[in-house]
Amino acid sequence: MEIKVNRKRKARNITVLSLASFILLFSISSMIVSKIVYDNQFPRYDKPEFSGYLSYSDVDGYDRTVVEFESGKNTLTGNLYGEENEKGLVIIVHGLGGGAERYLAETMYFVDNGWRVFSFDCTGSYESEGESTVGLPQSVLDLDAALAYIESNNTLNDLPLMLYGHSWGGYAVPAILNYNYDITAVASISGFNSPKELLFEQSKNMIGLFTYVEYPFEWAYQTMLFGSTARITAVDGINSTDTAVMIIHGDEDEEILYDGAGIIAHKDEITNPNVIYKTYSAKNHNGHNNLFVSDATSKYNNEKNKEYKELYDSYNESIPDDIKAEYYEGVDKFQTKELDVEFMNEINRFYEGNLRN
Repeated sequence: MEIKVNRKRKARNITVLSLASFILLFSISSMIVSKIVYDNQFPRYDKPEFSGYLSYSDVDGYDRTVVEFESGKNTLTGNLYGEENEKGLVIIVHGLGGGAERYLAETMYFVDNGWRVFSFDCTGSYESEGESTVGLPQSVLDLDAALAYIESNNTLNDLPLMLYGHSWGGYAVPAILNYNYDITAVASISGFNSPKELLFEQSKNMIGLFTYVEYPFEWAYQTMLFGSTARITAVDGINSTDTAVMIIHGDEDEEILYDGAGIIAHKDEITNPNVIYKTYSAKNHNGHNNLFVSDATSKYNNEKNKEYKELYDSYNESIPDDIKAEYYEGVDKFQTKELDVEFMNEINRFYEGNLRN
């Protein structure tokens, strides 16, 4: 009898040990896979050799001063435009995969309307240092560093501060309200509410229902990278102050879902009375990257993208540099970023309406 009991106990112990070993092995493997997948989503983005977008060398009459400031272990590059303007300082925070220069048309618009403009390249982007863009919360850390620099600069720290952010930057500009800065107004375009929500949304788009198994490991890795910063939300920032905020989103945005991770999906949770919501549903203005451009630009870009795809396919996905250069010489860079003037005017009026006398 005792022999049978010992055998059963031994068999049960082996089963428990096997299950524990499987769970441990699965957890380690999942953590490694999560790290690899996460890091691959946030590489370094250098300024492309060939581009159809406006660059500073394409424009005249917009002098700028290049500055540097520290964000963590990296030196970031910023640009100050319109130094003769005294109305206020507009700080532009770019989206993931780009840099400050991708928003040169907006920069010129604000300068033309009497604003001084400070734009900068986030970690791992364009002219700034960084082996990678690190992750979703990085834009908040870099904006924090930029605002600390502005606070320390005697030619900038007495100006009303207006924040303008898109996508990655669209998250950062309201999320920074969790910090102790005196911000006059915020315009967030196509922004997400939290790194946690967008990480889940993107993971589900990539691996479907398997997300429910892998997501805890992805979230754990993001938390390991950023600590408490990974838990900062735009809604908490907005509710922590009475700062005026404009939330803008396209209802068919496929990168940050309007009724998903988008800030606008959380409007019922927002208690700050000084928040304006703008939903864009027009045919050419309901996506992620085209809210601020004209109808003509949306159509032109679609045509040029179609041409490039045909060229790409004809060269078996490897276009020679000379052919690529010839293609981009035929692109009208001013047309690729012609702004929707009424869209920008609305933001400009919003900023001006919140200037403190």
